[in-house]
Amino acid sequence: MPQLFIEMIQRVQSIYLALVFLLSGGLIFFLKIGKTQGNSTTDILSLFHHESFILKSISISFWIVSALALVSIFLYRNRTLQITINRINILINLILLGLLAYYLLNLSGETTVSMKGIGSFLPLLSI
Repeated sequence: MPQLFIEMIQRVQSIYLALVFLLSGGLIFFLKIGKTQGNSTTDILSLFHHESFILKSISISFWIVSALALVSIFLYRNRTLQITINRINILINLILLGLLAYYLLNLSGETTVSMKGIGSFLPLLSI
């Protein structure tokens, strides 16, 4: 194995950041956020096609979190910058969690039956 790769994976946070990259960047293709009446499911990528800015910002935030985690992995030599980027990433995840809570609370109404999907818990796992 190359020496650079061995140096990079010696830190535990590199493994955690790789998991965040895979969760936020890869699982958004497969996980669903919610399911409303008529079995219509909502996935994270379909929110990008909505007219609402809040719904578009949910899918964009997942991509930003994934990109920041990938950038932070390769900043292992500059630890202070890596910590700063990780704090920004945590802040974006908290904002994303709030946006998802807002979306999910407005998803179900008095007469509709809805189920919350596991995709809404991705920001908690990333934090």
